[in-house]
Amino acid sequence: MTALTDRSRKTPSRAAARSNRAAARAGEASGRRIRKSPVLTIVMIIFTIYSFVPLVWLIVNATKSQPDLYSSFGLWFGKDFNLFQNIVELFTYRGGIFLQWLGNTLLYVVVGAGGATLLATVAGYGLAKYDFPGKRAVFAVVLGAIAVPGTALAVPTFLMFSQAGLTNTPWAIILPSLISPFGLYLIWTYATEAVPTELLEAARMDGAGEFRTFFTISLRLLAPGVVTVALFAIVATWNNYFLPLIMLSDPTWYPLTVGLSQWSAQATGVGAQPIFNLVITGSLITIIPIVAAFLVLQRYWQSGLAAGSVKQ
Repeated sequence: MTALTDRSRKTPSRAAARSNRAAARAGEASGRRIRKSPVLTIVMIIFTIYSFVPLVWLIVNATKSQPDLYSSFGLWFGKDFNLFQNIVELFTYRGGIFLQWLGNTLLYVVVGAGGATLLATVAGYGLAKYDFPGKRAVFAVVLGAIAVPGTALAVPTFLMFSQAGLTNTPWAIILPSLISPFGLYLIWTYATEAVPTELLEAARMDGAGEFRTFFTISLRLLAPGVVTVALFAIVATWNNYFLPLIMLSDPTWYPLTVGLSQWSAQATGVGAQPIFNLVITGSLITIIPIVAAFLVLQRYWQSGLAAGSVKQ
């Protein structure tokens, strides 16, 4: 009886010892995982400085007048704080054409990027959840379209639009912006995992049609992926430069990228009129909407990149 009692006393102590050893090993593993790397820290600091220095330069120089841009240090303020004066001059220069360029850019983004997001969502969802003849061929075409850079298609697109009489019109920018092979592929791969087929079958058994199932069930599950595609499309359309440059010759249809580039070109040639203070101020105002879009939609963008990557 005494031997049994001794064994019963030793058994919990052995289990506790094993538990303590396992906890110690887990603590050591956790310590190894969170161990800091001085080299990696230095590299990240360098990349952070490299990323923020141009932004700091832009903010600082937007507060300077034209003479101060030449007479003061680039990363420090000038004699006078002219930010508000530069903004007023920016919106009134040449009859306020900057506002028109801003409106044109918003038009191209809302219609072009919005349409590209809608088409990529519908097409990607259809390719992910429906079977039809030629599906593999479509997949190959989409991958091939992703591999082709946009600049390689700019000249053929210009020739095609020129024959159709669409150059120097907003449609020359909007129509090419509606096609987003990468967005289609992203929605395709995301919908494959994010939208369970069993859920769609249950909705069909309850009598829901395909459109109702898509808008009430699938679209909500696809929201992170849709926001991710929208962000990529917005950035691509907002920063589009080469296509408007060859498609448009009327300054009234310029986006901000081409318009500010034309202002910068005024500093060279015969009768040069440098207005670098307005170009820098306009560049600062140009990045504000895109930064705001990222800050507002950042949480959806991050979840959109991660969702569906872990198999349940």
